[in-house]
Amino acid sequence: MIVHRDTGDIEHRTFRDLVDLIPPDDTIVLNTTRVFHARLPGTRDSGASAEVLLLKALDDDTYEAMVHPGGKLKPGRRVHVGPDLDVEILETTERRTRIVRLRSPLSIDIAIQRYGHVPLPPYIERADEPADEERYQTVYADQAGSVAAPTAGLHFTTEMLDTLAAKGVHRADVLLHVGAGTFKPVEVDDPAEHVMHEESYSISAAAADQLNSTRERGGAVWAVGTTSVRTLESAVGNDGAFAEKSGDTKIFIRPPYRFKAVNHLITNFHLPRSTLLMLVAAFAGHELTMRAYKEAISREYRFYSYGDAMLLL
Repeated sequence: MIVHRDTGDIEHRTFRDLVDLIPPDDTIVLNTTRVFHARLPGTRDSGASAEVLLLKALDDDTYEAMVHPGGKLKPGRRVHVGPDLDVEILETTERRTRIVRLRSPLSIDIAIQRYGHVPLPPYIERADEPADEERYQTVYADQAGSVAAPTAGLHFTTEMLDTLAAKGVHRADVLLHVGAGTFKPVEVDDPAEHVMHEESYSISAAAADQLNSTRERGGAVWAVGTTSVRTLESAVGNDGAFAEKSGDTKIFIRPPYRFKAVNHLITNFHLPRSTLLMLVAAFAGHELTMRAYKEAISREYRFYSYGDAMLLL
């Protein structure tokens, strides 16, 4: 689906048509994060089942994590994940997540890869399969650290990216490690009271230079996915310029919001009451976004992670 923000028109094309829609000298922005085996199912000392979902690395062997059952996994307790991996609960955070330490005679990365599972979205009601190791990744995924894929990028193939490059479309790679908060619905009446989880991001000097030069010659910035938008809007200066930057972001983009970094957005169709849908509404306007979603439903578009795409021009 293509949504024209200037006219309110909506048209229907296939994703491969994007090659014809992006002009030479514009820049597409890709989030190169990679989903890791963040879901660690195991057992407690009693033999009862438990699960740890790693959210963010704090040190070589220490992570912030979500745990289940939360009432049973108090500081000092352990989850036995495999013969070579235990998870020790160290403390409870203010937002009820846990700080955990992974204990293994193996390197921690090898232990996670061996015993962890791909954390598929909660609305996919099946266990992960070996094929999900690559199927739930973008073709340009590079640095592991996400518990969810930046799914707008799943539509791209290597051949399509090569065609865009041959056409003269530039590429800027950024990084934002997606946390479980991306699935957390907004449950308060006032969205301003919704608490976002921190997510780590970085933008390199090369990416910043590419974006700045695009702007200077009058080109447009095409963000692939809401995670790319959140990275760019977290990194851009008040003057609209980019510089090398890294850190943690809790940015919550919702109406009204003035975008400083992004001209066009490629995204999927998102869950109701999600922060992602609110970001889209901030970019396209609430009325146009709701009209586009109603048309998507009437035309039986596929929603969510493995669904269809929307281009907001």
